[in-house]
Amino acid sequence: MYINTSPILGHMEPLASRIRPKSLKDYVGQEHLVGAGGPIREAIEKRQIFSFILWGPPGTGKTTLARIYAAAIGGNYHELSAVSAGKDDIKAIVEEGGVLGPKILFLDEIHRFNKAQQDFLLPYVETGRLVLIGATTENPSFEVIPALLSRLRVFVLKPLAEDEIAKIITRSGVKLKKADKEWLSAMANGDARAAITILDNALTLYGSADKESMKKALSERFIRYDKKGDEHYDTISAFIKSMRAGDADAAIYYLARMVEAGEDPKFIARRMVIFASEDVGLAVPTALVVANEVFRAVETIGYPECAINLAHGAAYLSACKKDRRAYDALRAAQADVKLYGNLPVPLRLRNAPTKLMEELGYGEGYEKYSKESGLPDKLKGKKYIKAPSSPKNPQ
Repeated sequence: MYINTSPILGHMEPLASRIRPKSLKDYVGQEHLVGAGGPIREAIEKRQIFSFILWGPPGTGKTTLARIYAAAIGGNYHELSAVSAGKDDIKAIVEEGGVLGPKILFLDEIHRFNKAQQDFLLPYVETGRLVLIGATTENPSFEVIPALLSRLRVFVLKPLAEDEIAKIITRSGVKLKKADKEWLSAMANGDARAAITILDNALTLYGSADKESMKKALSERFIRYDKKGDEHYDTISAFIKSMRAGDADAAIYYLARMVEAGEDPKFIARRMVIFASEDVGLAVPTALVVANEVFRAVETIGYPECAINLAHGAAYLSACKKDRRAYDALRAAQADVKLYGNLPVPLRLRNAPTKLMEELGYGEGYEKYSKESGLPDKLKGKKYIKAPSSPKNPQ
């Protein structure tokens, strides 16, 4: 039987923390970054100092990679979480005296820093007073201000494969039956920390790590809204389809399930922004404005109150007329682009910045409000935007 014997400040150090790799030799996964010729391996081996962001799902090795990099380049390393840190914490690190080597700040959940906080970071990163390593599960293009993002390299981490999770479980020293290890590797859904936490909890609570003990050790939330299983995808699908059908009651119900399960509210809000153009579209063009405002409200307020904003948006989008013509037109046009490639643009629509181009007929015959088709000759007469049909959805 495995026994945890490493106390930290009167508590047992979590298994995930104790088996965390300290060098690339023990690091599992992300071969595209740390394998032979990978950019982070090259940076570590050549002691290259620069700021970057690690973007990837939970439990894929972001914190571990940051620590390995910092140790390799010999920096003065600090860790903060953007959930609780503020400008004063940043300033204290920058102004800290009597330290050798670069000051490296690992900022977990950097997407939680608002614009003003990110602006505050900018001059320190730009001048090199701080080497910033940000970690995020969210797309940096949406969550990091352009000025800061332009000064950072972005490395994308992938969910760990089941065989990689199995290697990490093996390294924990806990002996599992093959079937139990396979079950845990699959249940973790690419998240090594989740796998080791389940294992640790089973050992702590039940003194064993068989499948049944691990199942009992899972939290209620994880069981009923497992990222691995169909629940996550089925629920968001039901939410979208309920809004599409104009069934506000069903949409609110599925929204409530996601909220109670702790689903990322920005994930839900993004799907609503997409829905506003894909499904409501030309029927109510201002639906996109409403959906975007819901997204901004979610960003600003956060849980639990932002659930009210999500409900407001879901009820509104459900009640809107639906018109998918713009979406269908885009897909049809994309199909033609793939089929025919870059067909020649009609000469009258081309720009004519030089005399030669004018002589060749570029721009000749162009009229601002001409009713003549602007499509390439091969597609003349093609209609991507169809005529509106009778509404089938509730008003």
